Amino acid sequence: MLAEDPDTFLSDAQQYHRELLAHCYRMTGSLHDAEDLVQETYLRAWKSYARFEGRSSVRTWLHRIATNTCLTALEGRQRRPLPTGLGAPSSDPVAELVPRAEVPWLEPLPDDSDPSDIVGSRESVRLAFIAALQHLSPRQRAVLVLRDVLQWKAAEVAEAIGTSVPAVNSLLQRARAQLAAVGPSEESTLPAPDSPEAQELLTRYIAAFEEYDIDKLVTMFTEEAIWEMPPFVGWYQGGPAIGALIHHNCPAEKPGDMRLIPLTANGQSAAAMYMWDNDSGKHVPFQLHVLDIVDGAVAHVVAFLDNSDWAKFGLPESL
Repeated sequence: MLAEDPDTFLSDAQQYHRELLAHCYRMTGSLHDAEDLVQETYLRAWKSYARFEGRSSVRTWLHRIATNTCLTALEGRQRRPLPTGLGAPSSDPVAELVPRAEVPWLEPLPDDSDPSDIVGSRESVRLAFIAALQHLSPRQRAVLVLRDVLQWKAAEVAEAIGTSVPAVNSLLQRARAQLAAVGPSEESTLPAPDSPEAQELLTRYIAAFEEYDIDKLVTMFTEEAIWEMPPFVGWYQGGPAIGALIHHNCPAEKPGDMRLIPLTANGQSAAAMYMWDNDSGKHVPFQLHVLDIVDGAVAHVVAFLDNSDWAKFGLPESL
């Protein structure tokens, strides 16, 4: 039953906020942009509520508005990569770090306090999947997310984005092919962050950093493990290279200089790293690590240096 007025409708529609945020995040790769686009979606829905005929559910109607809001916002914008997505080979771990502040880097997504609230599966917000979506055109991205994540029918997608069913099927075919070339394989499903396997490894990972035992940390990585840390353009492969990078470039000098808080992001195991700051006499935000854990080892770490969103992860300003 429809609400009697737009304001009541908007209040009722807030129950879809989390899944609309996840949808806009999949489309844009940016938490900042997703939050703005969800607000724009609600504003557009409020303005056009009188024309809503109820032929679809409110949830479907809101996702349709959100999708078109995202497509409009993405016109002429650069994609949001990770360093591995720039096409350069792996970097020398002892070379100077090169930042690229002008690149609109991919951003991490805070998990809701209740993991069951993550829309779809964890795989649909996994960092590797979001990074792979960035290789698609906005319309390919929209079709693939609506069809394969939200499980819409081709006719529903065609109506939503104003095209034909054959065009939707063609966009989906190309999107799936491109995603298969750059995205995570089906065999690389990650354990849930609250699983004993993931929790045990994350505990050891945190302890190794806090003890400044980089040799122990190196043993936790898979042979082909990757480390990247936007806004620096380099990426590093293999435990020894990652260890050398940390030894050479990490500002920590002794046990206790780093403190880490376990959390989850993008449906994955994660940790917020705080670094000792002599000037303030506190540990201050440094990096947010999002981990791929595969077969009891760390296969990939994205260490985000932008800490402007830490409050949205429920993290304190200092320790």
